[in-house]
Amino acid sequence: MRYVPHTPGQVAEMLAFLGLSAVDELFAVIPEEVRFKGELSLPPALDEVELRRELEALAGANPGSGYVSFLGAGAYDHYVPAAVRALASRPEFLTAYTPYQPERSQGTLAAIFEYQTMIARLTGMDVVNASVYDGASALAEAVLMAFDLKRKKKVVVSGAVHPEYVETVKTYCYGVGGEVSLVPYTPGYETDWGAAEKAADGEAAALVVSVPNFFGVVEDVRRAQELAREKGLLLVVVANPISLALLKPPAAYGADLVVGEGQPLGNALSFGGPYLGFLGARAAYVRRMPGRLVGETVDALGRRAFVLTLQAREQHIRREKATSNICSNQAQNALLAAVYLAYLGPRGLRDVAYHSHTRARYFLTRIDEAGRGVRVLCRRIFNELVVEVEGLEEKYQQALERKILPGLKLERFFPAEKNRLLVAFTEKRTRGEIDALLEVLGVK
Repeated sequence: MRYVPHTPGQVAEMLAFLGLSAVDELFAVIPEEVRFKGELSLPPALDEVELRRELEALAGANPGSGYVSFLGAGAYDHYVPAAVRALASRPEFLTAYTPYQPERSQGTLAAIFEYQTMIARLTGMDVVNASVYDGASALAEAVLMAFDLKRKKKVVVSGAVHPEYVETVKTYCYGVGGEVSLVPYTPGYETDWGAAEKAADGEAAALVVSVPNFFGVVEDVRRAQELAREKGLLLVVVANPISLALLKPPAAYGADLVVGEGQPLGNALSFGGPYLGFLGARAAYVRRMPGRLVGETVDALGRRAFVLTLQAREQHIRREKATSNICSNQAQNALLAAVYLAYLGPRGLRDVAYHSHTRARYFLTRIDEAGRGVRVLCRRIFNELVVEVEGLEEKYQQALERKILPGLKLERFFPAEKNRLLVAFTEKRTRGEIDALLEVLGVK
């Protein structure tokens, strides 16, 4: 159990019961000559990041620890301040009753309401739900929502969207008889807009793009906006929430629905989950949103209160005829995201995004200066990029031996992309760590 300090009143009551006048009298049984007197010889205080590194260094004797991660592709090794988990672990949240009974759950409902508000401000959307299972299911739910709104069963999806998201969309669409038209990406890892225009026929309900996309490229959002407007499609944007501290919010370029993975917001990697998916929409579509939505109201005495609102009961009783069958949310993960965003604030979140971006630019610049061994294949990036590495297999193993996870081999998802690596950067990566990766890859 966590240590909970006693109040002065409780200490006084305890001492009175024992017949003592001071806490020091509790230690009277310890001989005077063995009691410590004087100042502790302690090193200078460390800030939280430095202390974490010191403790991790001490724990480095464990052979499974200490890897430097340049993996990304949807899950990122951002720093999570200790205060985030400490606050989210308070018993008011961990033991809260299910929000179906608002009179028992005001703390949980208030936290979810704040989460919705902050994600809405990040994305520019009018309304955000209480979260869904993960980024992939958030996109699939948005596609089903588009089908329902447009009364059509075809979606045009950029081939530069995360391949696992695409597979999830295909699975959802199979159940409702929907069609997924997957548009190829260009050699520069951007959406092939010519192919997208051909696929966006009169049967399509929505266009799905990712900004940044799976390969780290910041897509030409004007092309996406113009195509959606010209063809009468709903524009669905998959967004990295950290990037929104630097990039325009999707609402600014015409997005109708915005989805994404909330893991970067205060949630540890945790070997792949649990995570949370966020889903935001324009106000006109609020009654078609899946899952839970927390709203603000007043109670019988006129006091501010929170309740679950606009949750269509059809999600529970109409089965295959429902817009969605999701009727829960990732409350604890969304709470972590809310605490993280509140703790960092707008300036802190921008710092995280800025330093993630500048580390990627440093990596890119060093490769350009070397001019051999490694080739950068995309440049309009946020915090990750694709590089082509001569002798990738051998160098990948060398990196692992040095406890470096050098990135994701694109061949895993795209068999033709041999010797190509997707490398991600966060604010945690130091110049020394990046230089070590460059050295392994042959950039000196």
